[in-house]
Amino acid sequence: MKVGLVSPYDYTHAGGVTEHIRHLGYWLRQLGHEVRTFAPSSRREAETEIPDFYRIGRVFPLRVNDSVARITLSFHLARRVREILERERFDVLHFHEPLMPALPLTLLPWRHAPHVGTFHAFATSNIGYYYGRSILRGYIRHLQATIAVSEPARDFVRHYFPELHPHVIPNGVDTERFRPGLPPIRHLRDDCVNVLFVGRLEKRKGLRDLLQAYRYLRVRVPRSRLIIAGDGPLRGMVDSFVSKHRLENVVLPGYVPDQVLPRFYNSADIFCAPATGRESFGIVLLEAMASGLPVVATEIPGYMSVVEPGVDSLTVRPKSPIALGEALTVLARDPLLRQRLAARGLVKAQRYAWRVIASQVLEVYQEARRVWREEHLADGASRDSKEVRRVHGPLSGVG
Repeated sequence: MKVGLVSPYDYTHAGGVTEHIRHLGYWLRQLGHEVRTFAPSSRREAETEIPDFYRIGRVFPLRVNDSVARITLSFHLARRVREILERERFDVLHFHEPLMPALPLTLLPWRHAPHVGTFHAFATSNIGYYYGRSILRGYIRHLQATIAVSEPARDFVRHYFPELHPHVIPNGVDTERFRPGLPPIRHLRDDCVNVLFVGRLEKRKGLRDLLQAYRYLRVRVPRSRLIIAGDGPLRGMVDSFVSKHRLENVVLPGYVPDQVLPRFYNSADIFCAPATGRESFGIVLLEAMASGLPVVATEIPGYMSVVEPGVDSLTVRPKSPIALGEALTVLARDPLLRQRLAARGLVKAQRYAWRVIASQVLEVYQEARRVWREEHLADGASRDSKEVRRVHGPLSGVG
């Protein structure tokens, strides 16, 4: 098949949806399909640098869900989009966050191919969905099949649009890139117990709780270290907290390139995900499990759809820094427990390998193509019937 992947987000800016699309596109190609990607980009040169990529629209930052969504707000995209669709003749168009402005909403009405929509987000509420339901339902009718990356993401979108029945197909993990046994970062491998956080430094990630939990851990396990891999608006807060409380052995490498990130996982003993909410899944949990790490995570819906407390992880209530510190201390003191949890997590991660996930997505594509053909046959029959009535008039009483 020839597949078009459509994203509302800046394709040259790191983010969970963008990473999902990159991996899905790669594995669809590995399975023998052609892939093109449509997305806005903050870099004009992206279209020439990234293979099979169409840069559609400039990028504007928009605060959403305690984070910043980098999307295009231009609705004057239709002419170029139409030219591309007519030239490419896709077998399937796959929209990620299909109800986000402006790119998905621009492409959805074009009926050149079957449409699949994947819903990634989870939150307690969505003002746009609430006030825009009547308008957005018109766009939903253009989707032949839908996917949600987790049960919380599915339940969230169905709260506003109960007519949707998404397949739950989770995010995947690259088990070839994230695996045990890779060379660690040399200066981080000593006799310290290393706790690793990976993610954007923003409010919903629970960084203040993590720092307080690490203070608790340091008192009880002096030979410990906290590694915070990532960058974002709360970098200043982290620096200030570390300085104010004279926290030792906190490593802040900033943004870590994709090719180096697996080595950071292999430099750690425990992975900690202290998010306070609004996570639909938790890809970093799978990356940690695939790398052979035990996990300490907060009990938020998106994470609980991945981890099993006491089996592959220890979990605590969100916004509970002392409980988080206690869980870290238990694992730091018990290497056998770390090994047991890590072994179970490693087995689980194989079920989320991208080759497996891409195959499941392909099954949904086939469903969408079948529904699309049925709709077109029905439309054709309806037009034929109208044409008969227009030419011959009512046929009742003829004999």
